Amino acid sequence: MQFSPSVYEHAARVIGKSPWEVSRNADLLAQGNIEAFRLYNHAPVVVGIDIYNLEAEAYGAAVERPSGNGIPAIHRHPYSTTKELMNLEPFDPKTDGRISMVIEAAKCVANECPQADVRVPLAGPFSIATNLIGFENLLCEIATSPDSVIKTLLHLVTGQVEFCKEIVSNGLDIAFFESAAVPPLMSPQDFRNIELGALVSIIEKATALVGHPVPCVMGGNTAPILEAILETGTGYVCCPAGTDQKMFMEKMKAHPDVMVRINMDPRPMTSGNLKAVEKEVDRVFELANNRQKVCIGTGCLPYETNPQMVLKTREYILSRNVL
Repeated sequence: MQFSPSVYEHAARVIGKSPWEVSRNADLLAQGNIEAFRLYNHAPVVVGIDIYNLEAEAYGAAVERPSGNGIPAIHRHPYSTTKELMNLEPFDPKTDGRISMVIEAAKCVANECPQADVRVPLAGPFSIATNLIGFENLLCEIATSPDSVIKTLLHLVTGQVEFCKEIVSNGLDIAFFESAAVPPLMSPQDFRNIELGALVSIIEKATALVGHPVPCVMGGNTAPILEAILETGTGYVCCPAGTDQKMFMEKMKAHPDVMVRINMDPRPMTSGNLKAVEKEVDRVFELANNRQKVCIGTGCLPYETNPQMVLKTREYILSRNVL
């Protein structure tokens, strides 16, 4: 089974820098991901630190500098209603925010590591809307003006298509993320009625642009909405540690052609408990149950994780593969 840790801010730890420093500098962002790939040989290599902030920042949100080695975040939302978002023009991926910087860093990683599966993170419309107006405002509108939310999410897809085009024109691939839309943040019914149309739209359009089904990575309690996620036509889903993984994998038996990344609980790695890591790896192998299209992931690998523990985890997974 392939080891697919989600590196993100951990790439800064690998080169001894803070997530903020690396998130703002193309050379450091490339260096961190190059060194992480050389250490872990993981796939895909998603070039980004605060991966959900890029589009919202390009639309005008301020990403604030955290203290120490915290993760950059958006705390103040520049808009308050979906009506305001409907008036937004799509951002220009060549000039707005850090979009072009991340693409340049990803190109550098691809050039230095030609064997790596390098991808640029692309956020889903619900995640973008959450960053732009705040989840409470969005939740209120779901209850009071659901049609407005639906139209807004579809409107935001337009900007993401332009982002996709820019990624592809630079010879790169994408990884799609939409964790803000999952239960308990949204009910399964609201997910289907409000989010699914926009999700299908962006997945279909991105797939057409890159020439293959794109991953649809969603963290949280995704088992109750798995059937809807699969309706997007994605070829890669995540089985998060925070859902009923047995139920999730049972449902996936009907979809043998879709790659499943089963996430480990990252806490044993973070705490440095190798016995607990091995136990967690064994649990995931049992869940996989000899599935052909499956890999093992970590969820978002915390910054503070000791790289040696990640390497020991990888070594144990490789030892299990030859049993």
